[in-house]
Amino acid sequence: MTNALYNQTIAFAGICQSVALVQQVAKNGYCDSDAFETSLKAILNTNPANTLDVYGNELNLKVGLECLVKRIDSTPSGSEVTRYIISLLALERKLSARKDAMSQLGDRIQMIERQLDHFELLDEQMLSNLASVYLDVISPIGPRIQVTGTPSVLQQTSNQYKVRALLLSGIRSAVLWRQVGGKRRHLIFGRKKMVEQAQILLARI
Repeated sequence: MTNALYNQTIAFAGICQSVALVQQVAKNGYCDSDAFETSLKAILNTNPANTLDVYGNELNLKVGLECLVKRIDSTPSGSEVTRYIISLLALERKLSARKDAMSQLGDRIQMIERQLDHFELLDEQMLSNLASVYLDVISPIGPRIQVTGTPSVLQQTSNQYKVRALLLSGIRSAVLWRQVGGKRRHLIFGRKKMVEQAQILLARI
């Protein structure tokens, strides 16, 4: 097991977790609460000791690891997962090329960290703040990610906040994935290795 493969699998599972939770929220209006909290905390962990530190521990990524192993395939649900992942990676590449946007993103995240003195991370106000970071900084870079789900669920403001906050978390993990050497071609040529690595991690948590 190479350290690079481990780190890439962890970061990619972070992307998968955000996407799996977006699907849950978009269809049902709720999602796995522990995984949700892990994904949101990852946004604010901008100076981690190592890759895993962004998410706390391997168990916190169980939803993402399961998604990586079982859900990236040609089924309708799997192809939706793949579409979201590719869209997030494309957005992250555009973001990383824009120093102004990266700087703005850093400033906004620091502001949200300060707001944690007054609000819990999962409070509606904080979800609204995280959603607005995605809307103000990431969305204008384009292209927009089309989220599919239950229309009546997606019309609810609180669910829109959750979806955007999760997409922001997906961008955070995409940044991390690139930092540990993840590349688009790994999705095609290296996915099997990441799946095998994820299976090893799932077996021990």
